[in-house]
Amino acid sequence: MPFGALVRSPAADASPAAGAPASAQASAQAPRLAWPLGALCAWALAWGLYALLASSPAPAWLAPCAATALGVVLAILASTRTRTLIVALGFPLSWLASGAAAGLPAWAWLLPLALLLLVYPLSAWRDAPIFPTAQGSLDGLAALAPLPPYARVLDAGCGLGHGLDELRLAYPRARLEGIEWSWPLAMAARLRCREARVRRGDMWAADWHGIDFVYLFQRPETLPRAVDKARRELAPGAWLASLEFEAEALEPQAMLQQPDLRPLWLYRAPFVTRRTEGPSASPAKAR
Repeated sequence: MPFGALVRSPAADASPAAGAPASAQASAQAPRLAWPLGALCAWALAWGLYALLASSPAPAWLAPCAATALGVVLAILASTRTRTLIVALGFPLSWLASGAAAGLPAWAWLLPLALLLLVYPLSAWRDAPIFPTAQGSLDGLAALAPLPPYARVLDAGCGLGHGLDELRLAYPRARLEGIEWSWPLAMAARLRCREARVRRGDMWAADWHGIDFVYLFQRPETLPRAVDKARRELAPGAWLASLEFEAEALEPQAMLQQPDLRPLWLYRAPFVTRRTEGPSASPAKAR
């Protein structure tokens, strides 16, 4: 079972879309361990690595730094920001509370920070942080935004590939593509989503011409930039989808809402500018 299954809550699980490959259905139906078992496993692995290195001839600073770094890496698989912080801080806080930190040089704490910046560089902070797409968020998407076979579907800012997984269930015959600025995350998504073409790059510099469906899970502050890019580069009939946050400059074609999950706002080119200020009052809605 992948570690990501340990840090996600079973409440986020949902049945796969009809028509999805049998392997994808089997994966989606795999048993999940309830939170906080995932956090406990991550902390146990970090402490295990610490004990192994502490009993070796390695320098004294290596054991806590390596264990903290392992906790940070495992934390990026968590389903929410709160759980990410809990998993990441579990080992260093418990290690400090144990009194084992005496004598550690202060500069050693810069190593986990350097790892965090490697995973999520400062240049990407203006975009969304790591927001995984919950399982089931895109159930029913194909009915609202039908695509022909072999359509090009792009997850712009794909992170670890959770959105690509859901897009594969929605469009099993699509040509999936992902782009991610952080090269460790792009590498993880590439290994995790073997049926998608994932590359490391800048989603804003990437060419959206020829894309049939662009999926976003960004911050509200970045949506105007995405709308401008979509207006310039997406052909008539192409779709722009935004999970949770509405592009308030556009009139939505539809909105997909799953119980207890974030809404998905759907826009289709040529895009219609909203005539009234504020959120849309009555888009087509499906559950």
